[in-house]
Amino acid sequence: LEPYANLYRVWKDPRLEKQLRGLIAIFTEKILNRRNGHLNLFFGDDWTNKYEIFSYGHDIEASWLIHEAALVLGDPAVLAKVEPLVRRIARAAEEGLNSDGSMIHEKDCGLIGDPTALFYGCEMDDSLHWWVQAENVVGHVNLWQHFGDENSLAIAGRCWEFIKSHLVDHENGEWLWSVDRFGRPNHTDDKAGFWKRPYHNSRMCLEVIERAL
Repeated sequence: LEPYANLYRVWKDPRLEKQLRGLIAIFTEKILNRRNGHLNLFFGDDWTNKYEIFSYGHDIEASWLIHEAALVLGDPAVLAKVEPLVRRIARAAEEGLNSDGSMIHEKDCGLIGDPTALFYGCEMDDSLHWWVQAENVVGHVNLWQHFGDENSLAIAGRCWEFIKSHLVDHENGEWLWSVDRFGRPNHTDDKAGFWKRPYHNSRMCLEVIERAL
């Protein structure tokens, strides 16, 4: 969705427009769970949701990327359909917010239809990952920018203070993978590797700079 939207900014090809419309529709009609506002994550071939997992970082990231795609597409009808969903997805993501503005990783309630999942309940991963915080900032700045939500701007500000205090390695550079809920740093997982590189955090900085100008 993101690369197609960015390509369409500079190349108004009708085939690309068709694909961008299709991707927006897939997110809003297939991936979005209309019941709870979260994104479903894993599907069967018929788009049946297989797992009850709430990934708060993916939710808040999708809220602004879907909005961006609709804005770039420039179709008022699509935008009118998308904008209420943008706010709903962001509000669902806020189930993972802490009072300091940080956002936890995910809640895993297991395989749908598995009776043992109901017995054991949901497993909460309350660690605080670098990429989730970066998307948390952009998603809430987006709500402030386009919907005038001052509380969302305050959330983004608190999260940025959390990032500076707990995730940025001021001595050696880059961000840590995560800290736990007590603020203890994770020195085991990569600062740069297959699943971590300066993408989410660099993009966060560029997005905030662009939106502030």
